[in-house]
Amino acid sequence: MLCAAAWSAGLAAQTKKPKQSKPAEPAKQAEAAAPAAQAGEEVALKAMKWRQIGPFRGGRALAVAGVAGDANTYYFGAVAGGVWKTTSGGLAWTPLTDKTGIMSVGAITVAPSDANVIYVGTGESCIRGNISFGDGMYKSVDAGKTWARIGLDDSQHIARIVVDPKNADVVYVAALGHAYGPNETRGVYRSTDGGKNWQKVLYKDSKTGAIDLAMDPANPRILFAAMWEAQRSPWGLTSGGPGSGLYKSSDGGSTWTRLEGHGLPGGVLGKIGVTVSGGNSQRVYAIIEAEKGGIYRSDDGGESWNLINGDHRFTQRAWYYHHIFADPRNVETVYVLNATMFRSVDGGKNFAAVRAPHGDHHGLWIDPTNTDWLINANDGGATVTHDGGKTWTTQANQPTAQFYHVSTDNSFPYRVLGAQQDNSTVSIASRSDGGVIDNTDWYDVGGGESGYVVADPRNPAIIYAGSYGGMITRFDKNIVQSTASEFVAMGAGAAELKHRFQWTAPILISKHDPSLLYHGGEAVFLTKDNGMSWTAVSGDLTRNDKSKQQSSGGPLTQDNTSVEYYDTVFALAESPVEKGVLWAGTDDGLVHITRDAGQHWTNVTAKEFGEWSMISLIDASPHAAGTAYVAVDRHKLDDYRPYIFKTADYGKTWTKLTTGLPETAYVHAVREDPKRKGLLFAGTETGVFYSSDDGAHWQALRLNLPAVPVHDLMVQENDLVAATHGRSFWILDNITALRETTAETVKEEAHLFAPAAAVRFRGPGFVIPGGMPAGENPPSGAMIDYWLKAAPKDKEAVTLEILDAQGRSVRKYSSKKSGEGEAEAGGEEGEFSGRGGGEKLPAEAGLNRFVWDMQGEAPVKVPGAVSWGGRPAGALAAPGTYQVKLTAAGKTYTAAVEIVKDPRVAATQADFEKQAELARRIAERASAGHAAVNQMRSVRGQIEALQKRLAADESAKAVLEAAGEVVKKMNAVEEKIIQPKSKSSQDPLNYPIQTADQLMSLKGTVEGADAAPTAPEYEVFEELSGRLEKQLDAWKEIQAKNLAALNEAIKKNNIPPIAPAAEKPGEAGK
Repeated sequence: MLCAAAWSAGLAAQTKKPKQSKPAEPAKQAEAAAPAAQAGEEVALKAMKWRQIGPFRGGRALAVAGVAGDANTYYFGAVAGGVWKTTSGGLAWTPLTDKTGIMSVGAITVAPSDANVIYVGTGESCIRGNISFGDGMYKSVDAGKTWARIGLDDSQHIARIVVDPKNADVVYVAALGHAYGPNETRGVYRSTDGGKNWQKVLYKDSKTGAIDLAMDPANPRILFAAMWEAQRSPWGLTSGGPGSGLYKSSDGGSTWTRLEGHGLPGGVLGKIGVTVSGGNSQRVYAIIEAEKGGIYRSDDGGESWNLINGDHRFTQRAWYYHHIFADPRNVETVYVLNATMFRSVDGGKNFAAVRAPHGDHHGLWIDPTNTDWLINANDGGATVTHDGGKTWTTQANQPTAQFYHVSTDNSFPYRVLGAQQDNSTVSIASRSDGGVIDNTDWYDVGGGESGYVVADPRNPAIIYAGSYGGMITRFDKNIVQSTASEFVAMGAGAAELKHRFQWTAPILISKHDPSLLYHGGEAVFLTKDNGMSWTAVSGDLTRNDKSKQQSSGGPLTQDNTSVEYYDTVFALAESPVEKGVLWAGTDDGLVHITRDAGQHWTNVTAKEFGEWSMISLIDASPHAAGTAYVAVDRHKLDDYRPYIFKTADYGKTWTKLTTGLPETAYVHAVREDPKRKGLLFAGTETGVFYSSDDGAHWQALRLNLPAVPVHDLMVQENDLVAATHGRSFWILDNITALRETTAETVKEEAHLFAPAAAVRFRGPGFVIPGGMPAGENPPSGAMIDYWLKAAPKDKEAVTLEILDAQGRSVRKYSSKKSGEGEAEAGGEEGEFSGRGGGEKLPAEAGLNRFVWDMQGEAPVKVPGAVSWGGRPAGALAAPGTYQVKLTAAGKTYTAAVEIVKDPRVAATQADFEKQAELARRIAERASAGHAAVNQMRSVRGQIEALQKRLAADESAKAVLEAAGEVVKKMNAVEEKIIQPKSKSSQDPLNYPIQTADQLMSLKGTVEGADAAPTAPEYEVFEELSGRLEKQLDAWKEIQAKNLAALNEAIKKNNIPPIAPAAEKPGEAGK
């Protein structure tokens, strides 16, 4: 492997693999367990950074908790987005587990006796068709700052955690176990030492797990447990069986009694939820999936039961819901969560809906000190109420959206498209014209929650979006309307349908002829008229096993949403190289190819794919017609290993490519870089990986990306775009270094990579901090990547210089620290412009990234001066070719960087050059003014020292008078160049700005749009320049006459002459 292996090898001297030693301290264990890249690679690539663009709209959550008596502190766990905390009552959320392996959260509990102790059970327990698994239990003893992994590693899905109210070390866990196969780590577990050791205290069999737990608030030795026999397969779901049942323990979980009869339903039982009232612990509620299912109530601690309510609103889709929560104070109040949240205030006899921001409810925590304070988890995230459910906090402040696939369009800036689970489709800007990417930068584009979304390459306003049932919509942004084409309806098994379309059916627009739109069902369908009519261009390409197309669900409740529709085409790809070559992969493990646009198909399935595997994605190589890469997913067969295969001969032979991928990183997507052959990217259940040797070896590309499921990837020009299934969309900007690195690159002492072309993007305007959370824009500027084998020694420096086409210096940077005559880190205009790059050049071992903000040298600054025109910045460069010159390790490296205009603007090259020239002249004039002020202040400081020295000397009266005259004249000039009275940002509204500030304000106006300067702007410049020239002349006159006379006078007292400090542009104020 070239790139990945080279990165690590190149840093072998700096980074060594840690030795195996005793178990890490609790605070460190979780990070050690997290899926992470090798140490060398992490160091080498750390200059690269993923950025989250959003949308900041919540995804599914099951687990919530709070701190009793604290109205502001709550926690929630996203099903694939980690643990989050708010200390503002839900107004803002902070992720707590991004540096750990905790992504899928099934349960979370704060110890009642110690709010610093938090237990988290991983793996969602509402086992729908698209779920993420966990790796056991985690614990924090510092309110979420650090985490330790504490066991039950193979439980995969944990449903509930209860903690003794007086002893934070006594904890019980309801472990559901594997969703797709039998295993032993399931049932009820108990720990009495805070998770150091666990006992399995209730176990039925390898197919039955614990789905709920409830503790008697008055007696923690009394517990109720719900056991659930449930199993998923790629083609179905079973909920219920002889293993399901309700149990009670009266001795802290040591022994258990199954509760049967005495009013409870007989026969087959399914999913059960159970809760004990805090108002009276003899009151126990259970919601039971059964032939005579419903809400059952006991008023004698579980000895006898009555069916209180059999309304189907509370028992529909029992396997997905069936959550019940008793009020911790009021015995008659109980909540039932289903598609709607319901509340009863008469002991369960009658219920009223509680309206929350989103539907499909799973989690509820009620503060026992004030039962109007609740936090709810639903399929749109977490939300808090402080008035009993009348009003709720927004869920548009938590970026935990689950996306199935990603595509990009051809607009500028390009947009990122996908469908969010249990929400809408999304088209979101990859960067915005404002300071952040917020809710104004995305919109719904038709389709539904589960489908592919693709834009017409000829017209990005036209978007095709899919949904379940084979539905496709055609959305036109210009009229904001969609037309729909639907094949099938839901509610029955796939065998009864004319056509079979999966929940996430593929949509493909031909690269050779964009008027051709393909859709995958049991066959490949084609439309040439925008979906008005469709033709099958293949026969049934699946195994068509009718036994796997039956109604899903049972033995009690059926559930046919198309998630379990089987024997369907799940992946489609077209060769960009050879017209007519199409690939089709099915969810039952077959791959077919046609080389004549669908007239004839050949089964090219490899035995190694495995029977009944899901062909998750096929990527047809952009470099070779017969080459394709296939991501094979077997996790729904309880096999979590990664599978990637490659063919280079149209499917005749296949090679497995998985070396370096973790054992449980099953693969959702694989993509080949369109520009570098053999550079591959894989989206897996535990993050992103890359290979630069055509899949022979893989390494993590996690960087700052949480270990989140990545369901799809797309290379858009120089960026890698990721659709995460739990943390919205992310972009890795500029992968040029990955493309260019070879084994030879890192043997060099230094290497300058060829910079990608930089768009002369105007960048964001005024950014107001502290607003709603939003997506991150890339820096505006040219990204310059360079490799250093080692960091420079103390007295050495790495320097970077930008030169124009004529070889004139535009900007210089150095790695020297502040105080050594070099610039400090940080952009010239900071948050007011969002322009990229700091002044200090990074110089660390490995990959370094610096962003030239496309500006020339900044004008001289006056320390402490308040500028209404913004912080002085150099002129924005015109489009054109510039030279980058890197000096490191005694050698100089050069590369060209192209600045190109924003394609949305109409300005000509001449316009840009006129603008840049005027801006440069303005900056130079302002700089001259500032330099003069700094010289005057230098003189003033020397005079003040002189005045102190001679204050008591009667013979120095004439000298002091001359000194005072110099200061008086200098002050008069300075006050015309800058406004010394302004001390804060709004003071210029009170004290008029002066010539230099007026010049910088003019510069902002000149550069405010991509256009040639106007005649008034030239006129204003000439006026201000002339005015400044008079002020500079006045300063020269002061020096030649008044200061010279003063120096002649002090010369007689053997005092050194006073002289203005020499200054270079850009150095003042450092």
